[in-house]
Amino acid sequence: MPALAAGEQQAPPAAAAPVPAGAYTLDKSHASLTFTVSHLGFSLYTAQFTRFDAALQFDPAKPEAGMVEATIDANSLELPAPPEGFTETMKGPQWLDTAKYPTITFKSTKVEPTGENTATITGDFSLHGVTKPVTLEATYNGGYAGHPMDPHARIGFSAEGTFKRSDFGIAYGVPAPGTTMGVGDEIRVMIEAEFSGPPLAGAGE
Repeated sequence: MPALAAGEQQAPPAAAAPVPAGAYTLDKSHASLTFTVSHLGFSLYTAQFTRFDAALQFDPAKPEAGMVEATIDANSLELPAPPEGFTETMKGPQWLDTAKYPTITFKSTKVEPTGENTATITGDFSLHGVTKPVTLEATYNGGYAGHPMDPHARIGFSAEGTFKRSDFGIAYGVPAPGTTMGVGDEIRVMIEAEFSGPPLAGAGE
């Protein structure tokens, strides 16, 4: 490779190029959706949904203009070492009632930047036949415009939020006031997600 002439600068690698604005789709191989709930006040029981999807409109120069829609298959609930029949109970009428409400959705209505790489995302959350606003605290973990081995833009986020399950008609087992004897009302959701976006300029040429 010939030496660079005086004052000449080498072009930055594709991965260092600005992340482009546009439509992004969830990379399901690099995403997780977990939640915790208090069990008798002794521990935070942790479970997850394994089938979900999301679509994102993202512009790093105008994060407040972003939009995200997510859909969760309620029947994809996965519990750690569940006793026999427990998963079916959680999907039954007293809890998620997945036969009647098989889908959980979130559609953003407002994005408010709170820092250089953070924002609150408020949206309409639909669970168990009830729709109410829920707010997520999101962190933008970075991204790139593309890579020779990954010729599309890629971005990553972490997010979390809380809501009361009783607000969505799932009040079975909520502890009586002043006690922890039961399953907590507050649900904390944790999301890790990577999204694939517009193709890398010049890829395949």
